[in-house]
Amino acid sequence: MKNLGNYMEIKPSEMPLQADGSVYHLNLHPSELADNVLLVGDPNRVATVSAFFDTIEVRKSNREINTHTGTYKNKRFTVLSTGMGCDNIDIVLNELDALVNIDLEKRCVKKEHKSLNIIRLGTCGGLQPHLDINTFIASAYGLGMDGLLHYYEHANSFSDSEIDKIFMAKTLWNANFPKPYSVSASPALLEKVAFDMQKGITITASGFYAPQCRTLRLPLGMPDFAHRLRDTTAKGLYFTNMEMETSALYCLSKLLVHNALTICIIIANRCNGNFSKNYSPAMENLIQLTLDRMAKM
Repeated sequence: MKNLGNYMEIKPSEMPLQADGSVYHLNLHPSELADNVLLVGDPNRVATVSAFFDTIEVRKSNREINTHTGTYKNKRFTVLSTGMGCDNIDIVLNELDALVNIDLEKRCVKKEHKSLNIIRLGTCGGLQPHLDINTFIASAYGLGMDGLLHYYEHANSFSDSEIDKIFMAKTLWNANFPKPYSVSASPALLEKVAFDMQKGITITASGFYAPQCRTLRLPLGMPDFAHRLRDTTAKGLYFTNMEMETSALYCLSKLLVHNALTICIIIANRCNGNFSKNYSPAMENLIQLTLDRMAKM
């Protein structure tokens, strides 16, 4: 790296950009990103969210990442699709941060830091029998089974050891798997957006089938641990649901100093085997509720 005073120039190999100077995967310029960001997994859901906007000024698409930026009740929002999995969140969060905290032309970190408000709206599988299909779950904590956090330098106290220990003991955690870690949501977003929602500990898996204890033709490498979490609590919260993105969102947001929250709709109850026949109305209700509450922030 080249020293630019107290800042170091980031090499093109470490932060590639598009030919027009936009960040590589998101294909966005800093001016095209709002301070309030909604993340969705499904690229088709971006249009569902932006249909609520009063105006749309930006429409971009690159690979599985669709982005719309516009206004809702005089507040600017960006909605962006991440695709599935923590690996995609690793790309999206780093590039969102680069858009606001790195001078892309000079290739150095800005002196003034900006924090984004980032809310993921998604779907999940419920792990407790009392949680009905189409229930909204606000993730007070994200517990990662993916290992992403451990690739970044972090303090030993970063993960909540109480939650980690209970989870590993209850599930008879296999030492060959990545060490679990748990990270809290933004207290401010929990209070302002999810104050009346069911809250819990969301488990983030590195895949949809075996990592979430689903088996089709291949046997599981570890006994079905999901059922062991039934009626289990830590810090007064149930292990409520399982999905594939929240732990990465929370750990990177914490490290990069952004505000993050996940709100998911339960579309499958893993205890009784039920699956939602149509969760679209619930998702539209969640989108409008989230936009309304963020617009008042």
